[in-house]
Amino acid sequence: MKRRNFIQTAATGVVVPTLLQGIPMNAYSNNSILDALVNPTVDTDHVCVMIYLGGGNDGLNTLIPLDKYARLSAADARTKIMIPQNEILSLSGVPNTGLHPAMSGFKILFEEKKLNAIQSVGYPTPNFSHFRATDIWTSASDSNQVIDTGWVGRYLNQEYPGFPANYPNAQNPDPLAIQVGANLPLLFQGQNAQMSMNVSNTDIFGAWPQGINDPAPNNPFGKELSYIRTISRQSKSYADKLIAAFLKGNNLANYPTGNYLADTLKVIARVIKGGLKTRMYLVSLGGFDTHANQVVDGNKSQGTHATLLRNLSEAVLAFQRDLEMMSLDQRVLGMTFSEFGRRIKSNDSLGTDHGAAAPMFLFGSKVQSGVIGNSPQIPATLTENDNLPMQYDFRSVYASVLKDWFCISQQSTDQVLLRNFQNLPLIKNECSTVDIDDFNQKQNALQMSVYPNPVVHFAKINFQSSNAKTSICLFDSLGRLVKTIYEGRLSEGAKSISLENENYKSGNYYIRVQHGDVQQTELVQMITE
Repeated sequence: MKRRNFIQTAATGVVVPTLLQGIPMNAYSNNSILDALVNPTVDTDHVCVMIYLGGGNDGLNTLIPLDKYARLSAADARTKIMIPQNEILSLSGVPNTGLHPAMSGFKILFEEKKLNAIQSVGYPTPNFSHFRATDIWTSASDSNQVIDTGWVGRYLNQEYPGFPANYPNAQNPDPLAIQVGANLPLLFQGQNAQMSMNVSNTDIFGAWPQGINDPAPNNPFGKELSYIRTISRQSKSYADKLIAAFLKGNNLANYPTGNYLADTLKVIARVIKGGLKTRMYLVSLGGFDTHANQVVDGNKSQGTHATLLRNLSEAVLAFQRDLEMMSLDQRVLGMTFSEFGRRIKSNDSLGTDHGAAAPMFLFGSKVQSGVIGNSPQIPATLTENDNLPMQYDFRSVYASVLKDWFCISQQSTDQVLLRNFQNLPLIKNECSTVDIDDFNQKQNALQMSVYPNPVVHFAKINFQSSNAKTSICLFDSLGRLVKTIYEGRLSEGAKSISLENENYKSGNYYIRVQHGDVQQTELVQMITE
């Protein structure tokens, strides 16, 4: 097959370095890094495929809390968009949680113990701008930090020091990361360069740089020019490797037609089969900004959101089947993420507005299958500002993938994510340190409660301590951190921490207790006289 035919088959285009799509004028190479070692620090053949659900996925109509169904269906909540209860897909062993009826592929994977769902993933004080929230998720920053590198870029920079100088090389001839039809450059931004290639431009081969060998001037401009030429020659080599892998590989499973995500995952499965050693892939499925017409009036299980979830579910199932038929499924992990969720209360346009926490999914033969976390708590009285409280910080998911899938050290994980985050039971392999059953048992053993509730003057936060570092925080209905009530190590035994109503505005709040690697969240109502 010729290159032109490959371009047409892949549909998503050909590799072009995202760095060259507007390279900043201060992107000088770093002399101290040029001589660094070129071999990766962790020898692994594991691959991670990230699926970005662009726009902010409505988690409450994706992973549906059946034990909260009556409250969510009330007139002041989601009555206009709530999925009919008899159509929700049940999950074996999880009586309180179901899936949107369009997600039959995810249900199959769950029943086969190849799907992990993490409830209410977010971060403190969420931002509701698409652009800023996406930057937070891709850089793994706090909401009040601006960081110019991405968490994947920092990880790959650790594993492949000195990049882009001296890459590709005999030990590492393939792209380190590939974006296929996606455009999240911050995610892959390393210390000195983009660590990814972008499969996007179908015309790039017609004018692909062949390399320019005339000497660059000995001045700052020449230094910049040499750096750009290095990236250009590197990109040509990586493009050739990608095409070679595509031509060498093949697909064995049937993929759904008319499904952009399926077409994209099909290409990824094929190049992995063709021997490409790339560790990280990013694909995207847009359209989740469902302010209006999320459902069809009169048929709430259909509509824009249902179509998106069906495409996601069917594409992932076909991808997993392909990997299994190729005997590659033990090497590949999939993960979904979105820049935020949606509000609890639906709007008047059969849609939902920007919200806070939402579920994440991991899929593959090596995931610890199950649902992590409790059904989201729904206040008795709702306003348009009420959000789902964060149960798990999204960086805890990243940390667990880095540590338990790519098998990097705890110290390296903390450096990539800028500090320590709890380890979640996501992966089952030789690097995993947390078992999902043990995790759930320890989490339930917290036995957290707040009394009295509502809180007029003061209350007690009660829980069982197991001698661990503890953080107790108060959040408002928008997910903003109001106060850190306690931070420190607590000895083993029953604990009772005071919560004072410091003339807070009346409304819904949440207490989150982080105790070692487990946590619980409790809804409280503040009443100010």
